[in-house]
Amino acid sequence: MLVRLGAVLAIIMVLGSALWIYARGWAPNRDEYPTQGVSVTSDTGLVEWGTLAAQGADFAYIRAARGASMRDPLFAANWRGARGAGMRYGAALDYSLCAKAVDQATQFMTTVPRDNAALPPVIRLGFDPSCATRPGRDQVLSELNTLVNLVESHAGKPALLNISPDFDATYDIASGINRTLWVDGNFFAPDYAKRPWVMWTASDMRHIDGVDGPIRWDVVAP
Repeated sequence: MLVRLGAVLAIIMVLGSALWIYARGWAPNRDEYPTQGVSVTSDTGLVEWGTLAAQGADFAYIRAARGASMRDPLFAANWRGARGAGMRYGAALDYSLCAKAVDQATQFMTTVPRDNAALPPVIRLGFDPSCATRPGRDQVLSELNTLVNLVESHAGKPALLNISPDFDATYDIASGINRTLWVDGNFFAPDYAKRPWVMWTASDMRHIDGVDGPIRWDVVAP
């Protein structure tokens, strides 16, 4: 009995290891999603941009700031690196429910240079474990409209909203703000947004040459 149990456990371990290796290298089929890229922050670590571009990353979204108090320390280096590698590049702001929209927009605008070649800016909407504040939907929509308008005025382009599933379930942002949607979901294209999405984070665990740790791998809807 013990021998049989040991054999079963060994098979489970082998299958689990094989699935993990597959997940680390997985990306959506290029025939279905021709345009694919990455999202990076300082948490990603140092990026070898030329190597990353050679691995098939067509574009990069680079975090500029989180809320009103944290400017990403690697933003400037990543901005230069992506541009120097010939990739398309854009800036992202991680929204915080614990800071005023005006202050967050100021942090973004003082971090991100005006650049006509840049991709449209992204505002990421998700719950930060360090922020317990949960305002009502009307207040959140009002603040977000202010933030979107200020960020768009600086960038000169309409913003994208990258909405996490739990944030969307709580605030139904897609029904309240008419902007291009970016959704998240490992391996399977999600359908939680009430409008069609244009971008999808297909994996947040992909490992690829040019980056030490896992990276967010994103695709554009065909």
